Amino acid sequence: MNYTLEDFKNIIKRLRSENGCPWDKVQTHETLKEAMIEEAYEVVEAINKNNIENLKEELGDVLLQVVFHSQIEQENGNFELSDVINGISQKMIYRHPHIFGEQKANTADEVLQNWEELKKKEKNYKTQTEVMKNIPDALPALTKAKKVQKKARDVGFDFTDVKQALQKVHEELYELEETLEQSQQKQEEELGDLLFAVVNVSRFLQLNPEFALTKAIKKFINRFECVEQIALMDKRSLSDMTLEELELFWVQAKHSESPTEE
Repeated sequence: MNYTLEDFKNIIKRLRSENGCPWDKVQTHETLKEAMIEEAYEVVEAINKNNIENLKEELGDVLLQVVFHSQIEQENGNFELSDVINGISQKMIYRHPHIFGEQKANTADEVLQNWEELKKKEKNYKTQTEVMKNIPDALPALTKAKKVQKKARDVGFDFTDVKQALQKVHEELYELEETLEQSQQKQEEELGDLLFAVVNVSRFLQLNPEFALTKAIKKFINRFECVEQIALMDKRSLSDMTLEELELFWVQAKHSESPTEE
């Protein structure tokens, strides 16, 4: 049997009904928000692995979240799924005047510029600061930093090139070093400035800082696994080894990697 979106809506409605599932019917936006984030990341993971079958499954899980939250608000008498679909349809038409209207946009950059201008008008933002302040705090910090920097760039407040951005990293690193004998609050402030500066570099390199850090984490884990394997072959326990010995194994693990992994 092939189910439709309407069928799926009715499934969720039944699960939320008085005689429905004990778990589903007590869920709220608050209890579900962590699942929403997790499902979005699982979609990204499927894309990263180019696993199309898994992508189909994970997109279904994201759809579940959309329908579930809409059902909660339908019960509250505020809106339903059709209102969500109507709203996003109107937004896509409004923000694509080069397709649905008379405006011209011949490049992707022009499309994005028009999108931001229309969004600013739609939200009634008077200043660029308002635009920045309305970037969600729930975003990962590196992602939010990049978005804030792009908003500053849009009005001409930016470094001229990646070398300037890198110089700022060196400056912030020096300032962090200067706080080593100061309060933790000051150290946190300078560490934040350093991370913000690093995100600027990633932006100029057209790299996603979240993805870059994720790859670095995976590389560390793979290399650490190799260190453990070397130790096992040597019948050694990592906890019983000196830091110098561990560093020697680390170098061996690094040399065993392919050039693309280093």
